[in-house]
Amino acid sequence: MLTIVYDNYAHNPELKTAWGFACLVEGLEKTILFDTGGDGPTLLSNMAKLKIDPKSIDIVVLSHSHYDHTGGLAAFLKENSAVKLFMPASFPRRIKSRAREAGAEVVEVNDFCQIIEGAYSTGQMGRLIKEQGLIIESAKGAVVITGCAHPGIVKMIETAKEKTGRDIHLVMGGFHLLKLRRDKLQGVIQQFRSLGVEKVAPTHCSGDLTREVFAENYGDNFILAGVGTRIEIR
Repeated sequence: MLTIVYDNYAHNPELKTAWGFACLVEGLEKTILFDTGGDGPTLLSNMAKLKIDPKSIDIVVLSHSHYDHTGGLAAFLKENSAVKLFMPASFPRRIKSRAREAGAEVVEVNDFCQIIEGAYSTGQMGRLIKEQGLIIESAKGAVVITGCAHPGIVKMIETAKEKTGRDIHLVMGGFHLLKLRRDKLQGVIQQFRSLGVEKVAPTHCSGDLTREVFAENYGDNFILAGVGTRIEIR
């Protein structure tokens, strides 16, 4: 089960929206929180309304160091510091130090690696902004979750497919396509299709036009996602 607990797109009217992203992954041997949104109060409030206990989370994976993906970390660690925290090795030293001081076990990620059985990091990708994506294995294929996809959403999908050897069932999260025109977005969708991406759920920094064009092209395989969206992968 995937649950978006922090996003700037609305879905569940009882939850707060704010710029950033966080997604809970349940159903594996351990529960994973991917990113922590932009601020602690919103993250924890949304989790409480969704009846998600911070102490039920075993692993936190941070995509990249921007505030809208790490801003809720300190508040979360006050509720539960007994977590293994996977972050790109390029993260600022102060973030690593504060996480360790709070009691978290920090794992610095360089290359593609297994997080737990059925869950992998793409490894840190990109040049100026280093970022990792989360890959979840399912019976239907791989699920790729991205924070902002600064290294390029297509490159991150290519990496996930190459490293796992699995078909791509779903890509969700921030696609970072805010500035692209419709014709350029059509080109991106063609690349998605050539990579065999079955379903898409663009959120956060993907952009309104991106969501519109993906919806037109993917039809029933487009998921209009926002904070509170739950996606069950059987």
